[in-house]
Amino acid sequence: MDIRSSEPYWLKKNAFEKSYPSLNRSLSTDILIIGGGITGALIAWKLLEAGKEIVLVDRRDVCNGSSAASTAMLQYEIDVPLFKLIEQRGMETAVSSYKNCEKAIFALKKIVDETGSKCDFEFKKSIYFTSRKSDVNMLKEEFSTRKKFGFSVEWLNRNMLNDLGLNARVGIQSESGAIMDPFKLTYDLLKLCAQKGAAIFDKTDIEKVGQKGKKLIAVSSENYTIQANHVIHCTGYESVNTLKKKVVDLKSTYALASESFDPVPPGFKNHIYWDTSSPYLYFRGTSDNRIIIGGGDEPFKNAGVRDALLHKKSDFLSKQFKACFPAIQFKPDYTWAGTFGETKDGLPYLGKPNPAVNEHYVLGFGGNGITYSVMAMDAILDSLNNKEHRFLYDYRFDR
Repeated sequence: MDIRSSEPYWLKKNAFEKSYPSLNRSLSTDILIIGGGITGALIAWKLLEAGKEIVLVDRRDVCNGSSAASTAMLQYEIDVPLFKLIEQRGMETAVSSYKNCEKAIFALKKIVDETGSKCDFEFKKSIYFTSRKSDVNMLKEEFSTRKKFGFSVEWLNRNMLNDLGLNARVGIQSESGAIMDPFKLTYDLLKLCAQKGAAIFDKTDIEKVGQKGKKLIAVSSENYTIQANHVIHCTGYESVNTLKKKVVDLKSTYALASESFDPVPPGFKNHIYWDTSSPYLYFRGTSDNRIIIGGGDEPFKNAGVRDALLHKKSDFLSKQFKACFPAIQFKPDYTWAGTFGETKDGLPYLGKPNPAVNEHYVLGFGGNGITYSVMAMDAILDSLNNKEHRFLYDYRFDR
């Protein structure tokens, strides 16, 4: 599956310092990780810290799938509002999911500090806003629900939003948010994993995974095999090709990065933004003083249809930004498209679809993919050891 268009901003911003070979022999390992994006890199890092032997493969160059197309807005807020998630999944699962997403942001910052990654990680306040009168009561209910369960939030009226340059009715400001360069963190983590002994192969397409006795056998398109005790799929939206059960609805999404401002508009120094529309719009700044816009989602049909809409979606997103921030002159410098997916409850899928087979999945679908991947680091060893873990229960495949 072609899951992004050809020119995301992060690929232009970053240049490869290190490349990896394709698989040119058959081999064996304890754990095979399929997928060399941010999820695969985080899981590899965790397992190496635990002393595990791993091989990691990616069908492209590493970091070149969804991670390159991500806009990397890090929020504890899930695509489904908290009060609605409580209705869907119950109070305990809903509230813990929000709280653990918040913890994941700080855990990610710790990883950045420990590894020394120059991924431009910055904490930001997150503003969830509406420009529509019909959504004001919904936001009020969401605000009171978050306050009830101890989240640090502030109600913003029109004047307070206007002070930030945002033309909107009301909003909820959350203290815990962040931004980063996802490509750079992925690249840095994989480089360190290689130094710690991980065998990494890119441009290696695994066509099938079979079982032979207690072992799993992954077969590449060039007919090389990797024998492993466990296989961990960190393949994101491409997992629809290997999962038997449908768990996600695929969407095409679009993003723009502006020309660099000097300086970045004041409202983007300390804040990131997303709105209540469906599909929602979101806005963030970058370390080189650009503004990224994301949204314009459509049901995914194929990459050709998705990419053919780039020009139309660029115009749409630019107009939406102008309506929200009328005083900022936004001039697109980069445009790109990607494929992502939504689950019914906005939550990830973690663990083994078939308890009898040691194939594990780490699937952080939706707008919280990166924070979900950080959460999966806490559960992956229990999944490997067939132990219980709260995340493996809440985000199980048969829920």
